Amino acid sequence: MLDDVLVRPQTLTADLLVARARALAPVLAERAAETEAQRRPPEETRQDIRRSGIQRITQPARFGGAEGGFRPAVDILAAIGAGCGSTAWILAQNIAHNMMVAQWPDAAQQAVWGRDPEALISGILIPGMGRAREVPGGYVLSGRWPFLTGVDICDWAMFTAFTTGPDGARQDRHFLLPRADFTIHDTWHVVGLRGSCSNDVSVEEVFVPAHMTATGEVFRGGDTAGSRLNPAPMFRAPCYAMFGVVIGSAALGIAEAAVQAFLAGARNRVATMSGGGLASYTTQHVKVASALSAVAAARLLIYGACDEVSAIVAAGREATDEERTRFRAHSAYAGKLMMEAVSTVWDAGGGAQIYDTNPISRLFRDSSVANRHITMSWDANAAAHGRVMMGLPIDNPAL
Repeated sequence: MLDDVLVRPQTLTADLLVARARALAPVLAERAAETEAQRRPPEETRQDIRRSGIQRITQPARFGGAEGGFRPAVDILAAIGAGCGSTAWILAQNIAHNMMVAQWPDAAQQAVWGRDPEALISGILIPGMGRAREVPGGYVLSGRWPFLTGVDICDWAMFTAFTTGPDGARQDRHFLLPRADFTIHDTWHVVGLRGSCSNDVSVEEVFVPAHMTATGEVFRGGDTAGSRLNPAPMFRAPCYAMFGVVIGSAALGIAEAAVQAFLAGARNRVATMSGGGLASYTTQHVKVASALSAVAAARLLIYGACDEVSAIVAAGREATDEERTRFRAHSAYAGKLMMEAVSTVWDAGGGAQIYDTNPISRLFRDSSVANRHITMSWDANAAAHGRVMMGLPIDNPAL
């Protein structure tokens, strides 16, 4: 049945990829324990992602991608997150970095997708961890970066380092490297999202051709070399501002799965001490309603950001500072709601949930780690948005 769903037609569409993600989710759920135990997805999962094409929802059509927009990407990531949070966390990187690579000059896009349009791309955007010096024809890059999600199964990775701009000022520059050009360090021994293989990675004096580098300006949206090659409106969207939406969509699937897993168990669960059915307790009713409402509101916030940015690019204009910071603030607030929902069912579930064999145990840990990503940080993202709304200049150079 799954093989029938995943057979590759010539044309990928958003509806098809959403359907494939929903068909793949139960398979990933069966592998979730294995993925967590080995701290990376099994090879079968890597191949399923590639052949299903679900990571290609944000890939340009000229390379066979669906260029399907933001709402379908939310649905894909939430579906996969409900099956396996670690796999969804990796897929969020693949989807986000496909959208980013689409902004680069054609030579870079051809290098990544020309021979392998199904390539899985990871990345880490922490410029302070890298060093790059300009040389004839490009740059020489070195550094060590943490948290490179999905690195064990990726084909390419994006790194960021500070370089000197034309005016002598420091600028962040991004570098695309194939898997052979960097070293993975086994550092991902963590509380949650254990299967996301978000290991440290080092690069030692690697030459990167100029066409495989780009400054952060290309990720702020609008007219870029990539958007001129890929004219679909979504490629004029501010990638970095929407990164929280993509990350938040994976976290949404985890939270929704935790609430549903609690409901499935609570309907038939009996209190150990009293012998009464927990489903009859009014306090449980309130907690269930609270958790369901929180994840529903989180989904609506994320959808709202998708719809707003889609309307902006369809109108042919660029997002303002107010709008870009709002996208990040709303996705971070959605993260607060998700964590609230998961914490509610965790607290309501009693002692049975502390066992590793209980799926809510993994979902609670995964959700906790997911909401520690910088794009999910309420303080950081709320402060940036509130600052702009108070008439002060934006203080996040990446936005």
